[in-house]
Amino acid sequence: MSTRLFFVISLTILLLGCSKDQVKEDEPVEVTDLTADPASSSEDGAQTYGAEDDSGPAFSQLDDPQSPLSVRTIYFEYDSSVLTDEGRFIVEAHAAYLANNPGMAVVLEGHADERGTREYNLARGERRATVIAELFQGLGIDPSAIRVVSYGEERAVALGHDDNAWAMNRRVEILY
Repeated sequence: MSTRLFFVISLTILLLGCSKDQVKEDEPVEVTDLTADPASSSEDGAQTYGAEDDSGPAFSQLDDPQSPLSVRTIYFEYDSSVLTDEGRFIVEAHAAYLANNPGMAVVLEGHADERGTREYNLARGERRATVIAELFQGLGIDPSAIRVVSYGEERAVALGHDDNAWAMNRRVEILY
């Protein structure tokens, strides 16, 4: 009995000692863009981004939350590979970016929800990514700069078993 009590007390002390080292409040971190033009700062010192400032590196266009290039996920309706108007707009913006940056390559990852067989979902994900690849090519992007991959249902972003989760999993991700 005393051995068990000693073990429990030792384990408790060990866990209490470890938890103090691991649990720390994260302090806010100020993020600054070292490549931004100081002239584009507002009066309060915040950096501004957007169409009026093209002086930064090309990656800032992809990260600008005001730009359609920051949207890299295209969603699809159930059992469909037809682009919505919003999806087409986003794909066209990425095509323009690729046209202006000929050294860039893009990977189109197709995904499906969990309904259907594994083979069907892999084919559905591939078809969705291929639709976007064909649109890119129609807009003048070199086919060698485009790679299509399908994960089917294997890389779900929403793990639920309802319409909302399924809708989030029917997608193509545009990766640079």
